Amino acid sequence: MQICDFKQFGIALMLFLFHFLTFAQTYPRKEIDIRQFVEELFPVQDQDSNTNYEDLYEALYQLYLEPLDLNRASREELTSLFILNEVQITNLLEHIRRNGKLLSIYELQSVEGFDLATIYKILPFVEVDVAENADVRSIWRRILEEDNNYLLLRYGLQLQKERGFTAPEGSSVRYLGTRPRLYSRFRTSHTKDFSLGFTLEKDEGEPMMWSPAQRYYGVDFISYHAYFENKGRFKQLAFGDYQLQVGQSILLAAGFNIGKGAETVLGIRRANIGIRPFTSLLEAGYFRGFAATYNLMKNKKGEIDVMPFASFTRRSGNIVARDTLDNDDTGSEIFVSSLQETGLHRTQREFNNRGQIGERVLGVNTSYKNLSQTLQVGTTFLHTRFSVPLRRNPTTYNQFEFNGQSNWNAGFNYNYVFENFNFFGEWAISKSGGIGYNAGILAVLSPQLSFAFQYRNFDKNFHSFFGSALSEGSRNINEQGFYWGLKFQPNKKFAIAAYYDRFKFPWLRFRVDAPSEGYEYLCRVSYAFSKKIIAFAQIRQEVKGQNDPNNTSPIDFITDRNRRNYVFNVEYKAEKIISFRSRLQMSDLRFGGQYSQGYALMQDVDLSFEKWKIKTRWALFDTDNYDNRQYAYEDDVLYSFAFPAYNGRGVRQYAVLEYKFSKKYTFWFRYAQTRFLNVKTIGTGSSKVEGNLLSDFRVQARVKF
Repeated sequence: MQICDFKQFGIALMLFLFHFLTFAQTYPRKEIDIRQFVEELFPVQDQDSNTNYEDLYEALYQLYLEPLDLNRASREELTSLFILNEVQITNLLEHIRRNGKLLSIYELQSVEGFDLATIYKILPFVEVDVAENADVRSIWRRILEEDNNYLLLRYGLQLQKERGFTAPEGSSVRYLGTRPRLYSRFRTSHTKDFSLGFTLEKDEGEPMMWSPAQRYYGVDFISYHAYFENKGRFKQLAFGDYQLQVGQSILLAAGFNIGKGAETVLGIRRANIGIRPFTSLLEAGYFRGFAATYNLMKNKKGEIDVMPFASFTRRSGNIVARDTLDNDDTGSEIFVSSLQETGLHRTQREFNNRGQIGERVLGVNTSYKNLSQTLQVGTTFLHTRFSVPLRRNPTTYNQFEFNGQSNWNAGFNYNYVFENFNFFGEWAISKSGGIGYNAGILAVLSPQLSFAFQYRNFDKNFHSFFGSALSEGSRNINEQGFYWGLKFQPNKKFAIAAYYDRFKFPWLRFRVDAPSEGYEYLCRVSYAFSKKIIAFAQIRQEVKGQNDPNNTSPIDFITDRNRRNYVFNVEYKAEKIISFRSRLQMSDLRFGGQYSQGYALMQDVDLSFEKWKIKTRWALFDTDNYDNRQYAYEDDVLYSFAFPAYNGRGVRQYAVLEYKFSKKYTFWFRYAQTRFLNVKTIGTGSSKVEGNLLSDFRVQARVKF
């Protein structure tokens, strides 16, 4: 293998993109305070959250860059914002039906249930288009002349060398590639019409080379898509990489699914949005091939859509070849012992596991929706086959996990809105005979009070590879649970949000050698002292059974693992150019007769004037152990997601600088540094760093053509 010259590769890529896009124009958009939005919706204090934050972040920004046209948005699309309740959505759709299209975004003030706070929340994600005449230009001309396109180029580097770069040649921990993290993205898109783009990425330590025989084309990860909407009877068409969101995400999950968090009511319901182009950096959990949503029938009562899809991609995994002896014949059995989803291919072993398993998925979804969009029902069937069988190392707890070469799933989902109530659910079965289902209800009891309830049940032998429904475990298997959520806002200043989740695991789990159960609750109280000062306090507790760490007998005993998290946050926007945010996060853990705790204290100062934006943080943290690590969202360059764990004792600072040269050119620079106390090394294995300091920087440029 020969390493490519990065400079030549970058120059060639730039010349190609500039030649292709020199005729396009700019696309100005109002900025969004993504940190505030994240803190309101995501469970950012959750140490064991199963939420896919990178995909959530990506979906959020796509909503921002491609706002919904309120005059054409469906109920499902409005639901996917996680901002509007069913009464508000119904009132908006009815207002448009009675009075015709909205003439301006300000007309929302005349829609019942839309106060200023709600309107301000949805403004970054919606628009009002009053154009009556369809664009008569050809699709290729619309693509070439579209002004919503951009090219991103990013360079990142950790200043301290990891052990993988200094280990001797041939060592099992030696990295094959160079230190920089490289990223490039191009996308051009128009709402309700098309989206085309590609993404290139090289992680730290991964090689740059050209080896078609190893399916390696310059960089480790390449993603691409071509997506179209409203082409005759085809509502959606996707080629290349895509994701699917159907029903309540038991079988097919993608997009903006936030799970259990501060949005205690709307967050448990999924929107049936169908096909979505895949544009994130996650190297697993997406489809590559073809998908389409085709309208079979539409009349005065409703419409029927069918969505076939096919995917042919490759997964990384540990291939095992085991010799077998049968009489006098010697043979070899090949299987996969585990799948890998980290996306890292730095060492020789990681590189050898790259793309070793072929994955073929074929499926179809059929759905019916009535004219008023208050009733939606659908069925789903999909078949998955791997090129080599998956066989996990047998243990007591995993004997009902999937083992084999193929799996199929079939399911049914529904969503029904009746006045102030929304009933939803999904039922599914896998090849093993295992069943998974959930059912829930959302209710707007008054303008000030909303309520949510959901029941879920996933058998210990239920296997769904692409689902991510609401659950306590990392996957939808071996779990039963009840969820209650509540939101109460008696006035514009004061609000309470809370949930209680009771769950049970009928079979054994990792480090839990018996059936177990537990519960979790969260309560957040927020208060706006004024337009400039907003504060909230939050407590979350989780009690879950786990093997007693102090047990000395040959039989494991289960004991409660009790963990609590606290968050106190105050934001003060002094003037237009400066704002302050103070945050204290704490946690404590009681487990096996031991008590431990941790905290992180953060102070943010943001500046904004003319073409400059500067965001800074200073943080002090002290945790007794890894179980009390503190997660916190951090500002980063555009399309980069930072959500690190503060663990140990130390100080962390970062600063993000954004400078807009013009409407076409924007530049970002980010520097972050963590200094740990009382340590001589950081990390383990190939990631080990000598000393007590970690620092890194990123530079990024965006060009709009």
